[in-house]
Amino acid sequence: MAATAVRYLRSVGAATASTGAYEVTPRLRAVGEDERAGVDRREFRRVLGSFASGVTVVTACDADGPAGFACQSFASLSLDPPLVVFMVGRTSTTWPRIARAGVFCVNVLAEDQEALCRGFAVSGADKFAGVGHRPAPATGSPLLDGVAAWIDCTVQAVHTGGDHLVVVGRVEALDAPGDAMPLLFHRGRFGRLDV
Repeated sequence: MAATAVRYLRSVGAATASTGAYEVTPRLRAVGEDERAGVDRREFRRVLGSFASGVTVVTACDADGPAGFACQSFASLSLDPPLVVFMVGRTSTTWPRIARAGVFCVNVLAEDQEALCRGFAVSGADKFAGVGHRPAPATGSPLLDGVAAWIDCTVQAVHTGGDHLVVVGRVEALDAPGDAMPLLFHRGRFGRLDV
């Protein structure tokens, strides 16, 4: 479940109230000087921006209500057991809320949801203001209206990955309810499939 998330919260001094068994991974730590690559950050972004990706919003509910953030670093990981993975920056203020929940829903945005993505990409705003959603069937995490697909998950493990965390989720329920085309991100811009 979310033991590694709890370990993360404890490592940054957040209060936790955990019950249940969790998978344990090494304690999170800062990126060491010896781990920094000799690659220019701008060049890294430019080249990796050549890889088009889908755009998602990862959501959960904690004691303070719904939480979510825009995420393009999402992928399927395993068919058996069914696992997905997303990456989140260690400085994210939303991640600790999702970690506390121990569950999340990945909302795959449809091609007409660029404004929704931009709303969830900002920090500190009420991201759910005016956003239609309902509880996902397995976890109760916010399932956003009009998405191309959704994947409802429990946190399986959290690993360190440089300045990001690698979050593995076990899929509990999922659906692609219509034939909506996905929103894409490529070279710093949103795009659509032209089929």
